[in-house]
Amino acid sequence: MRRLLASALLALLLPAAPAASALVVLTEGRHLKAASFELQGEEKIRVVLVGGGEIVLPIERVERIVDDELEPFAAPEEPAAPAPKAWPSVRQSSGRPHSAPARWARLVEEAAEAHQLDPALVAAVIHVESSWKPRAVSPKGARGLMQLMPATARRLGVSRSFDPVQNVGGGARYLSLLAKRFGENEVEKILAAYNAGEGAVESYGGIPPYRETRAYVRKVLALWTGEPAGS
Repeated sequence: MRRLLASALLALLLPAAPAASALVVLTEGRHLKAASFELQGEEKIRVVLVGGGEIVLPIERVERIVDDELEPFAAPEEPAAPAPKAWPSVRQSSGRPHSAPARWARLVEEAAEAHQLDPALVAAVIHVESSWKPRAVSPKGARGLMQLMPATARRLGVSRSFDPVQNVGGGARYLSLLAKRFGENEVEKILAAYNAGEGAVESYGGIPPYRETRAYVRKVLALWTGEPAGS
């Protein structure tokens, strides 16, 4: 009985776990820490700020939204993490057939060829992003097969996000640009940047410690090569 009372008292004394939040990254580079957010139609998003108050923004001003839930860092006494794995180039075939359904196979192959990417990688990204739903809209406002935010779509020259040809072409172009920026063998950085943004990857020197982003990278790599990320 005393043990139960002690456990209950300890639970009261310990701080409550922080509520899940999100980082709303704006096109001008500002970051908003959001307690919650919701789309308001197709053009606007309402953001409730962690510190209080709220703001309604045009969705075009939002570069991306990333769940701000960090994975715990290893304790000092824990063994060091293994050296990063050497991944194949995104420009070369992984030797695995791509996973695109027959309806989308040609589109994936043409977009991959146009931007010098392995079709299996493009297919893996689409599978994780939208599960091959061309009209998909995420709660964050990302659209289409490769889930482009409106601001990202505009930057990539995509005027119709629900047009599969434009959308997949834009997403493949984005992967190719990330490969130029980080290196074609830096697959984990490329995928993390596709999910969380180039700035986050550069700030952390690799995959940011966001649970969402790390899970995303593992899923895409598992589909692409059959091997999960080591981070």
